[in-house]
Amino acid sequence: MLLRRVVTRTASHRSLATLDAVHNVDDFQRLAKDVLERPLYEYLASGSGDEVTLRENRAAFGRYALRPRALRPVDALSTTCELFGNELALPVFASPAGVHSLVDDEGECATARACGRAGVLFGLSQHATVCIEDVAAAAPGAHRWFQSYLLKDRAATLDLVRRAVAAGYRGVFLTVDSVRFGFREVDARNNFCALPPPLTLANYVATPPGIGAAAWEAREHRAWDQNSEALFDTAASWDAVSWLREELDPSIPLVVKGVMTGEDAALAVAHGADGVYVSTHGGRQLDETLGALDALPEVAAAVPPGTPVLLDSGVRRGTDVVKALALGATAVGVGKPLFFSLAVGGERGVDKLFEILAEETRVAMALTGCASLADISADVVCAR
Repeated sequence: MLLRRVVTRTASHRSLATLDAVHNVDDFQRLAKDVLERPLYEYLASGSGDEVTLRENRAAFGRYALRPRALRPVDALSTTCELFGNELALPVFASPAGVHSLVDDEGECATARACGRAGVLFGLSQHATVCIEDVAAAAPGAHRWFQSYLLKDRAATLDLVRRAVAAGYRGVFLTVDSVRFGFREVDARNNFCALPPPLTLANYVATPPGIGAAAWEAREHRAWDQNSEALFDTAASWDAVSWLREELDPSIPLVVKGVMTGEDAALAVAHGADGVYVSTHGGRQLDETLGALDALPEVAAAVPPGTPVLLDSGVRRGTDVVKALALGATAVGVGKPLFFSLAVGGERGVDKLFEILAEETRVAMALTGCASLADISADVVCAR
């Protein structure tokens, strides 16, 4: 069975009254469950295996408590975040995640425009349904980064990255946790196709022969992620990070994504990474791992002081943002909430997602006595 493309409403047909019912990030997921067909909703909401990691991503935040502080001046409170010399309005970003067009006709363009208005970083997945150049044209003012995988064809990998740099993307996330995709039982039971016609993985269309769209559009559009072994470089070592760092202009930061241990964090930096990115891929890769937040302190301690450390997987509240920053993160990303907010409200839904996170972050900072991100130190949190 093929699941037809499910986009129930374009942004122009969505009711603003629906967004009035959204008061927190989880409300988007609750409403999206009613908007999307079940197999698509479950594809977006689920994790791999027994979904232990998926649950741990959220549970980890509950293992830490915030420590309120009183009578500390917060009248000039600022959430401004500096990342590789660029000023962002909020230490929250749009994690790179593919196939936004599954839930909205505008796909990644809508998400990128919303990020531009919010003043936050937008990560474009290599597996996007809108190509690098079209997203850049749709959101020229957005702070855009490109996320890359290591393909067996290094020339194709480099071609994609160079296209992104030429189109004005300001940094590269190199994902290293996906030499194989995690076993996603929910999708298998639903016989779910993550790339139903007429969608394509747009960035591959213009790449060199052999890694074109046809290679990813599996026969009869069956699950394209079953081709991961054929396309990803399973023989890659840490030397691949050194290779890509050498190929990139020094002005383009390279951040290694999918780092969950101190050992790998140290290796990433030793091989030229400018930053590391703690992530469980939203609980969709290896099951039975720590939640991302639980892995963060070890990773942050393993890199030189001042090295940017990013995190995603499980972030749903402004209090989560503050907890992550207190434990060593520079900024945090949201992935699944992007899809749910886009499904519920289109581009305006993503606007509201970042509005909610911004206001919740400001409140959490004020009540812990933090007037700036620099004030969010380890003593802001404690174990429960």
